[in-house]
Amino acid sequence: MAKLHRLISVVLRLVAAVTAAAAAIIMVTSRETTSLFGLEIEAKFSHIPSFIFFVVAYAVACVYSLLVAFVPPGGAASRLLVMTDVVMGMVLTGAVAATGAIAEVGRNGNEHAGWLPICEQVHGYCNQVMGALIAGFVALVVYFLIIMHSLHAVTDTMCPCH
Repeated sequence: MAKLHRLISVVLRLVAAVTAAAAAIIMVTSRETTSLFGLEIEAKFSHIPSFIFFVVAYAVACVYSLLVAFVPPGGAASRLLVMTDVVMGMVLTGAVAATGAIAEVGRNGNEHAGWLPICEQVHGYCNQVMGALIAGFVALVVYFLIIMHSLHAVTDTMCPCH
């Protein structure tokens, strides 16, 4: 049973690393230039602080997942990993929420605040940001599974009653 827990843990962490890296790479490569009323307008992720937060959070999650992928579940270090996994999940949740909110304003605008939607002018950019959000959400779901598996592995060694 311990080997199965270890295999599941390694696979989940590697999947989390791949999906987090994909989300960060998709966001970093989002860029489009268009002309509006004779003015050259460039849209790229580095112009928006929440998108930068998204990239940093998912890059850190990727590196973290790779660093801890081979820590055996149920050991003394795994108790610390449960806490850091929860923190990482919270950071990723914040990154997806902040990026999703800004992407929503970019797509639909906000007529009460007088903000116009920009996605009509930069379709490719907005679609790529949406792709990064989807990849980020998949990584977040994988992190949720990691947290559930880690909690199960830690509590299984504490209470061998089942």
